[in-house]
Amino acid sequence: MASDSGARESDWEGVRLHVVTGKGGTGKTTVAAALAIALSGEGRRTLLVEVEGRQGIAQLFDSPPLPYEERTVAVGPGGGEVVALAVDPEEALLEYLDMFYKLGRAGRALRKIGAIDFATTIAPGMRDVLITGKVYEAVRRRKAGRSGAHVYDAVVLDAPPTGRIARFLGVNAEVAGLAKVGPVRGQADAIMGLLTSPMTAVHVVTLLEEMPVQETADAVAELAAAGLPVGGIIVNAVREPLLKVADLTAAAKGRLPRAEVADGLAAAGVSVRDGAIDGLLAEVAEHAERVALEKAQRRTLKGLARPTYELPLLSEGVDLGALYELAERLCAQGAA
Repeated sequence: MASDSGARESDWEGVRLHVVTGKGGTGKTTVAAALAIALSGEGRRTLLVEVEGRQGIAQLFDSPPLPYEERTVAVGPGGGEVVALAVDPEEALLEYLDMFYKLGRAGRALRKIGAIDFATTIAPGMRDVLITGKVYEAVRRRKAGRSGAHVYDAVVLDAPPTGRIARFLGVNAEVAGLAKVGPVRGQADAIMGLLTSPMTAVHVVTLLEEMPVQETADAVAELAAAGLPVGGIIVNAVREPLLKVADLTAAAKGRLPRAEVADGLAAAGVSVRDGAIDGLLAEVAEHAERVALEKAQRRTLKGLARPTYELPLLSEGVDLGALYELAERLCAQGAA
């Protein structure tokens, strides 16, 4: 596992699109936001994209709900910039119709009569094509003028959970029954060209718990089978053991000397009843069991043979300051 104490070169040089997924409840959106800040260091410009309509990014950055436009939400380390965008499938479809078919006002009229909602309902795969298409455009967009530099140095996509990430990114399969040729098919092919290239990395967020780790392993296998580039494993909300290894081993076996615990409490000036000591020993045994289970989950993650990064549990919750702390941790471990 990457665990350097100081910043080092990123493990993902050349990657321009960082897709972040994970089982629900693992802190996927928080990690995506922290990664966007980390990637905006040294004056770089990063776009953070949300696609699930939850406005989670706005809440994290304590900003008003994001409209369908790119808005600066944070200043990155060293003068960089984090820009956020909440993609709306309807607006993305209107953009698409105007871009390829020059519908303009006619496209707006389609929304008024409900045609757009109807189209994305009968062909749900089209929604994912439109969303990933917007991300594709942002990754490729360049500045006007002679330099032709990219508008964004990196794009971070807060993607759907692991349960549907491969399908969400598999836009070619989704449009196979919709279009064999034409602009829709051409766009899908171009998007898949980016998503399957070395410019993309799909990172998976997990906790050191059995179900999230199993879902992570399943997602890694599914992504690899689909030809999508698996990135790193980001272990979130890690808690440090409270006891030394020998004490944890003794506690797990119920062999922690009761008298020594009582003497230690007394030496610390803590007065407790006998029954309280029994309760404390039971809690210590539970802690030792949890540490052992987490160790087993780490072994499973190591078997996935992907770069792995760890972020600490934030007992006081997540605010903007906490996001910068997590971003610094990611940089120190080589994730950005």
